[in-house]
Amino acid sequence: MSKDYYKILGVDKSTTTEEVKQAFRKLAHQHHPDKEGGDEAKFKEINEAYQVLGNEKKRQQYDQFGSNFDQQGGFGGGMNWEDFMSQARGGSAGGNMGGFDFGGIDLGDIFGDVFGFGGGRGRTRREARGNDIQVDMQITLAEAAFGVKKDIELYKQTKCSHCHGDLAEPGTKVETCSTCKGQGQVTRVQRTFIGNIQTNTVCPDCQGIGKKISDPCHECRGQGVVKKKERMDIGIPSGIEDGAAIRYSGHGEAGAKGAQNGDLYVRVRIKPDKVFVRRGDDLITNKKISFVQATLGDNVDVPTLDGEVSLKIPAGTQPGTRLRLKDRGMTRFERHDRGDLYVEIEVEIPTHINRAQKKLLEEFKDLD
Repeated sequence: MSKDYYKILGVDKSTTTEEVKQAFRKLAHQHHPDKEGGDEAKFKEINEAYQVLGNEKKRQQYDQFGSNFDQQGGFGGGMNWEDFMSQARGGSAGGNMGGFDFGGIDLGDIFGDVFGFGGGRGRTRREARGNDIQVDMQITLAEAAFGVKKDIELYKQTKCSHCHGDLAEPGTKVETCSTCKGQGQVTRVQRTFIGNIQTNTVCPDCQGIGKKISDPCHECRGQGVVKKKERMDIGIPSGIEDGAAIRYSGHGEAGAKGAQNGDLYVRVRIKPDKVFVRRGDDLITNKKISFVQATLGDNVDVPTLDGEVSLKIPAGTQPGTRLRLKDRGMTRFERHDRGDLYVEIEVEIPTHINRAQKKLLEEFKDLD
């Protein structure tokens, strides 16, 4: 079904291109997904409509043939929705982004100061968080099954212990920035073709930290952070999969000048086990038995993650048979129950037998 782009933008067919642009600007501010209460689906629909009605050639084609004339989702230059949002949040300058024509509208001007993207305008220094850290950790299969705590050492940027992140030499005077009143940013009104826009920018006097420091800390040189070794306990949850990453919020590098800490990501690697093969929450192991045990049946000891247990071998068990031990597998992730252990039977055929054994087998053969 053909979409009514005029209805989507709230305009009629006699509306001028400039009026279409104004309608788009108004609705974009209202529905932008980075804004509280925004609606990404509606915002996408608005952009699709503007891509057509804001372009005179496409508008003529739309009036003649409807919305299916050339649209492929409304992003006529081959740019999909993810590309558009990535470009917009990256602050692409000018009115055209990789084939996405906005008729001279600068998305940085329209959205940047309001929603926090567009060439970095509107961002304060307080938002420059510390770096994330990723480490790999090897654990055993048993540790993965039951969970484990590990102690690790990181060499990273941490809060200065001398000034405790306050940036100033302890005991010295620190004043609130008179320009921004401690906010780290100042407000200004910018006149644009779409009207006056109020924006927040980094305070030029305190560079976003909100205070004036006359005597910076001699340990961190007024940065609030220093590089040093730090130990921490890492809790690996039971049932974790090989290659899974655990995020520890705020345990990455400290941000300079009071900025938020980054995060620590621990990627878990499970060492290959000599006894068990993991298949999801289940485990598989092998057990060798004699052909006599396979024929007559027996009770044998088999390994599990909890230690050896007795397993009944039914009479007539064939090579390759899998016998199940319920609840002897891996702990299920974020649960308390467990998978199963499957014991695959290998029947050993002796390569040498004595005379008595040979005689008994011959008698068995005759009876068979």
